[in-house]
Amino acid sequence: MPQIIQSLSDISHNYDALFVDLWGCVHDGIKAYPAAVKALQDFRAAGGKVVLVTNSPRARSGVEKQLVAFGVPEDAWDTIATSGDSARFAMFNGAVGRKVYFIGEPRDHRFFDPLALADNPVDIEQVPLSEAEGIVCTGPFDPLADPDVNRADFLFAKTKGLKFLCANPDIVVDRGETREWCAGALAQLYTEMGGESLYFGKPHPPIYDLARRRLAELSVDVPDTRILAIGDGILTDIKGAVGENIDSLFITGGLAAQETKTTDQPDAEALEAFFVKEFMSPTYSIGFLR
Repeated sequence: MPQIIQSLSDISHNYDALFVDLWGCVHDGIKAYPAAVKALQDFRAAGGKVVLVTNSPRARSGVEKQLVAFGVPEDAWDTIATSGDSARFAMFNGAVGRKVYFIGEPRDHRFFDPLALADNPVDIEQVPLSEAEGIVCTGPFDPLADPDVNRADFLFAKTKGLKFLCANPDIVVDRGETREWCAGALAQLYTEMGGESLYFGKPHPPIYDLARRRLAELSVDVPDTRILAIGDGILTDIKGAVGENIDSLFITGGLAAQETKTTDQPDAEALEAFFVKEFMSPTYSIGFLR
């Protein structure tokens, strides 16, 4: 049976650092979860380090501004690793060429702001799809539209052999009560159609490499055995933790609330059935981070 805990404090003594997902764990895309904030504050007060590891396509500075708007205080975390920063580093190193076709909302154009690199960055130019050497996607043009609306463009892009840089591997996210499509859904479609997609967020290694670098910047040496990954995405947060061989805490009241029959806590039988269906098993589970 799955190991269901009552609070983070039940197991926190086993860990020196947390890799914590944001959306669905610390906030709902609109406001912070007070109990989650308190749990992170308590962990830090006891000497632990909190790295927020998010599949946001934004730079770290952009996520910091979001956290302020959502009411997440600065004393709840130490540092941030974003999928956007990993993807931007790859883009400016030429991963998808110099001329790129951009898929995303207008607010995400800051993805192309200059990025300080050790080597000379590629001079990226946004162009129409017909002129592109690659595709950069931070999310759909319309997060409520079915990803299939991109099928014609993706067929053309696949025929040209364009690589698809996905800045957010999440498939869906819940903004309050509204479910929205993310860049991962488009990358998944492009791959299914025979195209090549490049991923930089959870569950893929680059963002964990970045998270460890962020942790090292805090002048602490934490072995993987003392890191706990926390998240509500079974195929992003938990799959990524398993791939990195670090322990994980699954938040069942997020994306999988219905499947796990979570009110305050998950139903144990429903939770076990969900893990069998997804071929995934986290170290611990809890209804909500607290």
